[in-house]
Amino acid sequence: MSASDIVPSTPSTEPRKPRVAVVFGGRSSEHAVSCSTAAGVLRAIDRDTYDVLPIGIAKDGRWVLAADDPDRLALTPGHTPEVDDAADGVIVPLSTTDRSLAVLEPGQPPRALGDVDVVLPLLHGPFGEDGTLQGLLELADIRYVGSGVLASAAGMDKHYMKVVLAGHGLPVGPYTVITDKAWRHDPAAALDAVSSLGFPVFVKPARAGSSMGITKVTAKEDLEAAIETAREHDPKVIVEAAIVGREIECGVLEGRDGAPTRTSEVGEVEVVQGHDFYDFEAKYIAEEDVQLSCPADLPPEVSDEVRRLAAAAFDAFGCEGLARVDCFWTSGGDVVINEINTLPGFTPTSMYPRMWAASGLDYPALIDELLQLALSRRTGLR
Repeated sequence: MSASDIVPSTPSTEPRKPRVAVVFGGRSSEHAVSCSTAAGVLRAIDRDTYDVLPIGIAKDGRWVLAADDPDRLALTPGHTPEVDDAADGVIVPLSTTDRSLAVLEPGQPPRALGDVDVVLPLLHGPFGEDGTLQGLLELADIRYVGSGVLASAAGMDKHYMKVVLAGHGLPVGPYTVITDKAWRHDPAAALDAVSSLGFPVFVKPARAGSSMGITKVTAKEDLEAAIETAREHDPKVIVEAAIVGREIECGVLEGRDGAPTRTSEVGEVEVVQGHDFYDFEAKYIAEEDVQLSCPADLPPEVSDEVRRLAAAAFDAFGCEGLARVDCFWTSGGDVVINEINTLPGFTPTSMYPRMWAASGLDYPALIDELLQLALSRRTGLR
C-alpha cells in the first residue's frame, strides 16, 4: 500500500496544536495497568494545548484507534480494562518522511488521521517499555517521551540493570540470575545458587514490572514453585536477597537544554496491612493497605544521598525524559539501589507523579513538561 492509496484528512486553516499520540495497552501482563495509566493521562492532559489521539495496542499486538474515554480505561476492584481489539485498526508509518497515522475502517480505503508530532508511550513491561516500541519510533524519526532503545532495554531487564549500576560504581544488593537454559539443564545448580544468598529472597521475572509474578520465599522447599510462577511471565528469572530497610523512591527528570538532571522530593512506600510486600494488589487495588509518604521522614543527608544516586543512575543509563529510582535505606545506614524504572507508574496516585507534585510540579504540569522535553529533542542518534 502506498501513500497515494490513503484518503487524506480535510485540511484546516487554523493554527495546529501539537498532536500527541497517547499509546497504551500492549502485549505484556501489565496491559490493564497501562490502560489505567492512560485513563489518568487522558483526564489530565491540557486539551487547549495539545491535540490528543488515543491509540490502543490490543493484547495480540494490533494497533487500534481507541475511544477517548478515561472511565472505560480505569482499573478498579470490579473492572479490569482492556483495549478493544475489534476497534478500527491503525497503520503506523515507518518512513522518516511520513509521520501520518491512518485508520482502517471495514469496507473503506485507509483514512489519514494526520501527522503525529510526539508519542506519549504509556506501555508497561515487555513489547513497549523495553526498547521495542522505542525502536519502531526511531525508525520513523518520530519524537517520543522517555528513554531511547538502549536505556529502555537495559532498564527493563533487572539482570542487566544491576550490571550497569554496578559497573558505574553504584550500590546494588546481592542477587543471582536463572536463565531459561540454566533452569532446563541444571535446576539443582540454580537452586543451590539461590540458597547461597540466604533467606528470605524475592523471586522475580527478570523483565516484568508492577510486581507481576513476584514471590517472597523464606525456605528452600518453596523456591521451585516461586521460580515457576516467575517463569509464567518471563523465562529469565532474577532472585534477590532480601534487604532489611525502608523503601525509598525518587523521581528523576531530564534537565532542559543540557541542564543537570533534576530530582524530586523523595518518597517512602510502607505496606501497613494485608501484604508481605508491595505487590500488585497493594499497588493498584487495595490502596488503603499502603502508606505513601512524600517527603519521606528521613535525615537530610539520607534524602540527599537518595537524590544523588537517583541522578547518577539516570545518567549511567543515558536516560531521557523521566525515570523513577527505587532504593533501600538499610538498618545499617546504607542506601542501596533496588531498580530504575524508565516508564514508571503514571496514574495520578502513582508515586512518580506524587513525588513531583510534592516538588511543585502537579500532574497536568508534569505531563506538559515531559511532552515539551520530547518535542525539543532531536531525532536520530543523540
